[in-house]
Amino acid sequence: MIPNLTNFTIDGKDITAKPGQTILQAALDQGIYIPYLCYYPKMKPYGACRACVVEVENPEGRKITVASCTTPASDGSKVYTNNDQVSDLRKNVIELLMTEHPHGCLTCHRIELCGPQDICQRHVSVTDRCTICPKNERCELKDTVRSVELDLRTPLNYHRRNLPIHTDDPFYDRDYNLCIVCARCVRVCEEVRFDSALTLTSRSGVALVGTSHGTSLLESGCEFCGACIDVCPTGALVEREYKWEKSVKNINTTCTNCPVGCQMVAEINKFEKIIRFKGDIDGSPNNGQACYAGKFGYDYTNSQKRLKKSYFIQNGILKTIDLDTAISHVSETLDQFSPNQIAIVTSSRNTNEDLYASYKFADKISGKKYSTLFDDLDKKFTSSLLERFGQEFSTKPIWNLGKSDCIVIVNSNPTENQNVLGTVIKKAARDGTKIVVIDSRETELTRYANIWLRPSPTTTSELLLGITRSIIDQTLENKSIISNISNFNSFRNNIYTFDTSKISSNTLVSNKEISLTAKLIGESESTSVVFSNDNFTESSSINLVDSIYNLLLVTGDHHNENSGVYPIYEGANSVGNRIIKSYFGEENESDLIHQIHNNNIKAMILLSDGFNLERISSKQFINSLKNLEFLAVHSLFDNDITKNAQVIIPGTSYLEQEGSMVNLEGRVVKIRKGSSHKKDQIHAWEFISRLAKNSGISDFDYSKSEDVFREISNNLLEFKDIKFNQ
Repeated sequence: MIPNLTNFTIDGKDITAKPGQTILQAALDQGIYIPYLCYYPKMKPYGACRACVVEVENPEGRKITVASCTTPASDGSKVYTNNDQVSDLRKNVIELLMTEHPHGCLTCHRIELCGPQDICQRHVSVTDRCTICPKNERCELKDTVRSVELDLRTPLNYHRRNLPIHTDDPFYDRDYNLCIVCARCVRVCEEVRFDSALTLTSRSGVALVGTSHGTSLLESGCEFCGACIDVCPTGALVEREYKWEKSVKNINTTCTNCPVGCQMVAEINKFEKIIRFKGDIDGSPNNGQACYAGKFGYDYTNSQKRLKKSYFIQNGILKTIDLDTAISHVSETLDQFSPNQIAIVTSSRNTNEDLYASYKFADKISGKKYSTLFDDLDKKFTSSLLERFGQEFSTKPIWNLGKSDCIVIVNSNPTENQNVLGTVIKKAARDGTKIVVIDSRETELTRYANIWLRPSPTTTSELLLGITRSIIDQTLENKSIISNISNFNSFRNNIYTFDTSKISSNTLVSNKEISLTAKLIGESESTSVVFSNDNFTESSSINLVDSIYNLLLVTGDHHNENSGVYPIYEGANSVGNRIIKSYFGEENESDLIHQIHNNNIKAMILLSDGFNLERISSKQFINSLKNLEFLAVHSLFDNDITKNAQVIIPGTSYLEQEGSMVNLEGRVVKIRKGSSHKKDQIHAWEFISRLAKNSGISDFDYSKSEDVFREISNNLLEFKDIKFNQ
């Protein structure tokens, strides 16, 4: 027998439960179905619905009926899930639940045969029929009723609430006439998202779900992450877009809105359109969570405004051409320029395969390689990260933040830009981790902060230096660690040359605040730092990295398993872009516009999905494109960039391709194809490969994205031994 494991039986089958597991959790792990409605994985047991009742017999022979979702498994016990007593009790429980939910269809013998246009022989109101419910065939209540095999008639009447349907908020509708008050939505909002936008209310003595003061979700502080929709077992909470659409297949893929790399489940209908997007409960690092952009921002892939054909400008007139002709035209035009006049420009939303093929092509023609990463990824910043911390991405997984005694958030707004990361930080704060926010802006995380420092813009690095000195002044440095640093005395003497009063004056942060922050960080057993270079110049972002490095050096958190460094970016594949571009050699992005204006760059190929221009460009960049003699753009949409192009190639979305990205943890995540693209739409790597062949360049014989990834894996150490389908 393995210590700490619990051994018992369920309906005569031997079961081994992990420490702390409930009967229901152990049963689900073993593939044993026990009906439940209020329980949901990765949330605390609640015990509200009692649908999961079982009979437990202890080793002494005493029997008791309990809710399996709240009862821990006990050694030597016997659990019965379907004997006569349990079945009768469960039916009674479900019948009581159904008095608060339309149930005429649920107990009808024709439920498997009935359609939305059929005449109802039981006179069920049209608005109460399962066949017109947006959650039809996705309803957990219906599945539960089927499993308990209720009689064909229910002795209890249905008490219709006659509540109005809430349609005044963005993204989803709330119909509390269908609510069974399992409180899943309330609990996920409170326990997992830490927003408390929903709560249990009372109406004439009856418990209902709503907002605290009866206001809209917008006014209640809802982030519209959609977690409540994903956990709702009925049609009470439903996405408004494609509300009644039925999916024919589900695809596990990766969200490409930010670098967290959330694992998602895309529901696809018979027309190969994505109709719903929800977090994968078993996926890492998001554990089933998403943000408003990930949950509801997928529909651009279905847009009728997407480019479907290739175009080129001839004598100022936009003309449609076939894809082969367009690629040949690009190849012939590039031949008119010298290699150093050609730039290949990528996006942080491109896949690893797109990036590798693009930079390889630029390398073959001796062209210049750029990224349109005006968001965050200048070369000196990431080089400084590599030099100081050995890598350009997080040193630990994001959920490791919860192990830290203190989290310092520097110049970052993760709840807005990397929402799931913000949720991790909020959970850590709720669990007792101390939060220090260093940001001149007020963000959501300032509400969770033990200390909020508001330095004058561009003085953050200087403030961190002042905190480091204060830690040394208060003798809070980690002496066991610094004793092994050979030049620490020299470093300390250098720190002492900085006047803390002058630092306070420059940063507009008082000496007292600096001292209190230093005390909090210095007395913490482990400290993690989350930071970005938002609003930093190229040189000051290097100083930021150095200042963070020095702070963690003094506290000894470089060598602490519960500490970590978390540089965060905006681009979904910023890390992958940086790794792959480093392999081929690179130019500095900040130099791109200058090179265009000076006519050093005359021709450009720009790869962009064209969806979110703010992430890939700036007005200054778009205006500079007018100076080019030739511009070919690979894009999903016509936009301000394509308006300057001589050739436009229609691209594919992330749901129409197989590929990979690297998230902010350095984890290689898979993008899976969920739907087909139009004939002339083409993947970026495929466009570049065909362009290379047209230009007479060898070694671009890729028939699928897996071929490109295999070459990446063979050539780049960071991808070594990683298989494409893992």
